[in-house]
Amino acid sequence: MPTEPPPTRWMFPDPRDAGSDDVVAVGADLEPGTILEAYRAGMFPMHLPDGRLAWWSPVHRGVIPLDGLRISRSLRRSVCRLPTTVDTDFEGVIDGCADRSRDGGWITADIRAAYVELHRLGWAHSVETRDDEGNLVGGLYGVAIGGAFFGESMFHRVSDASKVALVRLVSELRDGGAVLLDVQWVTRHLASLGAVEIGRDEYLRRLAAALERPLPPRWR
Repeated sequence: MPTEPPPTRWMFPDPRDAGSDDVVAVGADLEPGTILEAYRAGMFPMHLPDGRLAWWSPVHRGVIPLDGLRISRSLRRSVCRLPTTVDTDFEGVIDGCADRSRDGGWITADIRAAYVELHRLGWAHSVETRDDEGNLVGGLYGVAIGGAFFGESMFHRVSDASKVALVRLVSELRDGGAVLLDVQWVTRHLASLGAVEIGRDEYLRRLAAALERPLPPRWR
């Protein structure tokens, strides 16, 4: 069972009051209680270009319906070819996602440290994709609260490795009774896998319902 950390000392504004801005607040800290409170309120942390810590709640939120993941024929072959594991190398996955040689890298040292601590407390989880020799070749990580999983980042070193991790994650969530897979924003890559946009108000409604559900058994 995850360990509940001390509550945050910060009070977040209601995302609905942010209007058309994806950024709801700036400042605070990356303590576990702060991050969890933000997720429960519909926000997630990411730094602004000037380095300040911001709390985001996209007006157009990306989600992947758990019954709507698109698995192509070639991806099915990759699923059969590349084995996956869960929570066996969280730090390896977050380091793969934070690789500065990747375009759009945003995971800073303080973000890394914060999510490693959330993993230690039982809230953050990883799915690892491996090759035939057991080497880490892709994966993803995020945070599970109730019946919601908040996907943070994914990476691959061989073709389809991140997609294979996503297939495993969706299977785990569906089998565990989860109802919401949040992917923050819809990219072309995620859209090809079935991600769709919903409005902020609809997201917050779905989030509230998801938080009432129990964690999937794997993470209780």
